Amino acid sequence: MPSKKIYLVRHGQTDYNLKGVVQGSGIDAPLNETGLAQAQAFFEYCKDVPFDKVYYTGLQRTKQSIQGFLDLGIPSESIPDLNEISWGKYEGVPMTPSEHQYYHYMLHRWSIGDLNYAIDGGESPIQVAERLQRGMDYIFSQPGETLLICMHGRAIRILMAVLLRLDLRYMDVFQHQNLGLYLLHRHESGTFVVEKYNSGAHFKV
Repeated sequence: MPSKKIYLVRHGQTDYNLKGVVQGSGIDAPLNETGLAQAQAFFEYCKDVPFDKVYYTGLQRTKQSIQGFLDLGIPSESIPDLNEISWGKYEGVPMTPSEHQYYHYMLHRWSIGDLNYAIDGGESPIQVAERLQRGMDYIFSQPGETLLICMHGRAIRILMAVLLRLDLRYMDVFQHQNLGLYLLHRHESGTFVVEKYNSGAHFKV
């Protein structure tokens, strides 16, 4: 199994992020001005990294977040299996106090190991982990040693647990910010080492 270096980033800010409204996989919102500026800052920071390929999800906010690298002509591919979790009927709905309480109830259910629990009309962590694994299996079957992958907040939390072989109950230890960077090194043994954790160093340049 060849070694790989993976630059894993969350997409830039959208107006839904700004308002604290969940998007999930059902809301295909574009980046706002702040998100575009975040994308540009990340591009300037990493434009000289010799990426072999760039991957993004089926939602436009991830493609827009790494557009600078696509403009360089780096090979790229959309992987819908890496999409954000579906939040079902709560997607795009402003968070009321009762919905906020239900959201935290759901997180509690997950934290105690009820990982098949899904929000109404949405996906469970187990379902998301299975499709993320499928997407990553495909990516790892492709040539290329240095990869850029742009995804979504909850999906990143689940993916990090999957890659590091942690119980999904602990996925919330992985924080995320818009255009935050996780840098991972996959050794030939298949084990992963986290070299950068939700880094925002590119915003300080």
